[in-house]
Amino acid sequence: MKPCLVILAVGLSPALVGEHTPNLKRLAARGGQRPLDTVVPAVTCTVQSTLVTGLMPSGHGAVANGWYFRDLSEIWLWRQSNRLVAGEKVWEAGKRRDPSFTCAKMFWWYNMYSSADWSATPRPMYPADGRKIPDHYAQPYELHDELDAKLGQFPLFKFWGPMTDISSTAWIADATLHVMQTRSPTLTLTYLPHLDYNLQRLGPDLAHPRVQADLRELDAECGKLIDFADATGRDVIVVSEYGITPVSDAIHINRALREAGLIRVRPEEFGREILDPGASVAFALADHQIAHVYVNDPSRIDEVRAIVERLDGVEAVLDEAGKRAAGLDHERSGELVAISRADRWFSYYYWLDDRLAPDFARTVDIHRKPGYDPVELFVDPELRFPMVATAWRLAKRKLGMRALMDVISLKDVGLVKGSHGRITDDPAHGPVVISSRGELLPAGNVAATDFKRLVLEHVFG
Repeated sequence: MKPCLVILAVGLSPALVGEHTPNLKRLAARGGQRPLDTVVPAVTCTVQSTLVTGLMPSGHGAVANGWYFRDLSEIWLWRQSNRLVAGEKVWEAGKRRDPSFTCAKMFWWYNMYSSADWSATPRPMYPADGRKIPDHYAQPYELHDELDAKLGQFPLFKFWGPMTDISSTAWIADATLHVMQTRSPTLTLTYLPHLDYNLQRLGPDLAHPRVQADLRELDAECGKLIDFADATGRDVIVVSEYGITPVSDAIHINRALREAGLIRVRPEEFGREILDPGASVAFALADHQIAHVYVNDPSRIDEVRAIVERLDGVEAVLDEAGKRAAGLDHERSGELVAISRADRWFSYYYWLDDRLAPDFARTVDIHRKPGYDPVELFVDPELRFPMVATAWRLAKRKLGMRALMDVISLKDVGLVKGSHGRITDDPAHGPVVISSRGELLPAGNVAATDFKRLVLEHVFG
């Protein structure tokens, strides 16, 4: 066996590999580079599950970054148990071929209770007083304390939200180096999310100075890992899940269903509205450029489809046949799956009056929102002195007061300049695979379903 390092560089595309990524460019030159044919939806949980299992979403079941749990009548996003993903994982296949095979899975998703030998993943603590304390979950647990002792507390608030920067990616890269140095796994999987943030904030504009700086910062972290891999006889594969495309506006799919009388809400304290999916005829779980539309009354599927198809910005609505063709025919999928045009994305908003929006709508809250919210990457531009406003809220929380970090806009979806989820029209702006072993790459594109086999070929020859 030859050890292998797989770097997942989120949002990287062939068009972004060049002047501002010298380490990645050199890796591609001495090995090879190919576009990746990804899956629908091209979102984190779905694509990563395909990469490690070789299965379409219909096989592994991660149909988006979350879904409607029909038995609970609840929407849950960003769950973390590896038991939610069906199919043999790449590290299980490696161990089946050679029992001495080991794997470290650093911050790839669905990383709790994994059968990998070593793993770490973001996992904040939630004390009863309402605070959210940055932390991570590691297996075995001793690894958690080792990483904290060496690197300090995991910078969770730099991993997602308005404060994101290179800090979390650098922490993960250093944690990965530590595991390779101290455990020497056969296969190391690491997740570097840095590009994702400003490519959504600013769009994939290579002329933008901040995008150029992000590329250089990511490339420096990749360079550290590549240099160590070269020095220790490891092959290197770099992969991304999706490419980011420019967007100009959101599609408010749930508001359309609400106006048609299909969505039910439950009023809570101060009259705020909470989506009641179990009581609704139909609702959408919005996830970037796709939306799973769940229809609780099968007799009204055609009615719901007609409403969604009429929405400005919707490119396609998949029915049962369409889902089968896309590899999305799984019981967790919606009865319908909507796909946006390249320049749009789906909001989760279901209220018709911002005064009735739930209190968590103005906060960074990836678990209670019934859909993905890219506006969480921005501080509300209507806040006067935003840094002071944020600091004041943080101070109140540190003093033990219950204070919402309500700094996220509800009005300006135009802040978002980049999105993903549909297959990009131009492969140059889609995901990519780079390998130090160019002879192992196919002549054409790499299918996401073939990535597992490709990794095993690097290890076993």
